[in-house]
Amino acid sequence: MIRSKVAVIRTNPDNVLSVIEKLMDMADYKSALDSSAKTILKDNISWHLFFPAANTTPWQLEGVIKALKNGGYNDLVAVHNDTVVTRTEKGERLNRLQPVYERYNIPQLFNYRPEDIAWEQYKPKRKTPALTKVYGDQIFIPTYFKGTNIIHLPTVKCHIYTTTTGAMKNAFGGLLNRKRHYNHSVIHRTLVDLLIIQKEIHTGIFAVMDGTHVGDGPGPRTMRPVQKDLMLASSDQVAIDAVAAKMMGFDPMMIEYIRTAHDEGLGVGDPREIELVGEDVSGENWHFSVGDNLASFGGDLFWFSPLKKIQKLLFHTPLVKLFILASYIYHDYIWYCLKSKPALSKFEKTEWGSLFDQRYGKHGDIFEEMTEGTAHAS
Repeated sequence: MIRSKVAVIRTNPDNVLSVIEKLMDMADYKSALDSSAKTILKDNISWHLFFPAANTTPWQLEGVIKALKNGGYNDLVAVHNDTVVTRTEKGERLNRLQPVYERYNIPQLFNYRPEDIAWEQYKPKRKTPALTKVYGDQIFIPTYFKGTNIIHLPTVKCHIYTTTTGAMKNAFGGLLNRKRHYNHSVIHRTLVDLLIIQKEIHTGIFAVMDGTHVGDGPGPRTMRPVQKDLMLASSDQVAIDAVAAKMMGFDPMMIEYIRTAHDEGLGVGDPREIELVGEDVSGENWHFSVGDNLASFGGDLFWFSPLKKIQKLLFHTPLVKLFILASYIYHDYIWYCLKSKPALSKFEKTEWGSLFDQRYGKHGDIFEEMTEGTAHAS
């Protein structure tokens, strides 16, 4: 029985903006989003440095904005989040999202700035066991999110803690404050809980996922980018994550957050119950694997092993600053400087690399520009 719809289209740099509008129409975005409500654009900055497949792409963002404006959705706002290991403003600049927001006069709010976003205590109508375990009755959400549409802008990629990451994981930043790393030991259930809250507070939820370059390996940062020239869209956050997971080579129903959300009726995770419109990608299998990096070894040790008993000492006290510093040095100064250049050079030679530079920023050597940004970190 078909219960949900996911639109998938192959694209290229010449037609990607028009393709995104067609894609959203095929996924019935107007039925999913309240035209009278404010619409939040929630981009995904997994890394403040640019790396293919890690972050929302500028064409993904621009295509969605153009489609919305053409469809009569003019009350648009971007809401950004911060993390202990990423710098939002730097990420918007280096990933060339800032010029898009400026081109279309999209206001930008930052949920970690009290002058932008107020937070209020919230009691979910349904049980949210992971959030309750971590925060007790002190669950807070951004007041601004209530009564709005939200559009998630993830990419297709693997994740060291959740196998894959996409639309559901994108709410992790917007709905939780900077201490959301407390949830890593119950991360799968947390994503389900956040979807419960989203369905309670938003007037509409939609996702447009970039698969022009996808991430194989220990994501969401230190990955092996692969060009696939795909874009996906759906109003079902579970279904779009399931389709992406299946293309990557994983059984969606074996991924805990997808299976749990499916079982609780929050969306459809079983590919047999998902209607694919546009490109038939049901036979795709890229044989991706997550693997490990230095961050995942530490996570496995302190979030999921018996040592998780001391995680409050390590992550709820000033000792956490040592882990933040170690992550920053490893990702930005060791891995990026030593490992990223082949992938960046390959991307720069593609038509997508030309689009990235010529439409969204100055033309130049991507690696030199990004490592210069690292050396002068904001």
